Amino acid sequence: MTTAVLIGPPGSGKSTLGRLLAERLGVAYRDTDLDVEVVAGKPVSDIFIEDGEEHFRELEHQAVAKALAEHDGVLSLGGGAILREDTQALLDGHQVVYLQVGLADAVQRVGLSSARPLLVLNPRSTLKKLMDERKPIYERLAVLIVNTDGRDPRELADEIVKGLGR
Repeated sequence: MTTAVLIGPPGSGKSTLGRLLAERLGVAYRDTDLDVEVVAGKPVSDIFIEDGEEHFRELEHQAVAKALAEHDGVLSLGGGAILREDTQALLDGHQVVYLQVGLADAVQRVGLSSARPLLVLNPRSTLKKLMDERKPIYERLAVLIVNTDGRDPRELADEIVKGLGR
């Protein structure tokens, strides 16, 4: 079973903290966005543009299902992976950690010129809207909520290890 599943909006620190947390726990790290890119043979942004968000979400759901079934380390999910109810159901019973982040920190970390497909037009406003819409789902799925604003990733990794009782 997966050691920990990190969820949260873009810029919450899932990739950075995922690697640190895996290192602390002595387990492997995996990112479902990278899994999707390998399967599709192209970057997430190209999948959105060429194939559409619905196709991406299907690939993402399959990647999450596969990773939860076969990966026993730390897993980071894309920010919108939790939107599908069937993906939410897969997370039931797992050590899900919601990395909470404020808009200012998320914008600073993501950068407004990034290749994030959902943030192309009016990125700051879009990011706020995504964060507001997804927050109740993130909170409901989480067994642990950690605010990452202005905090050192090593300190956060230690807090997560402690919070998960490891």
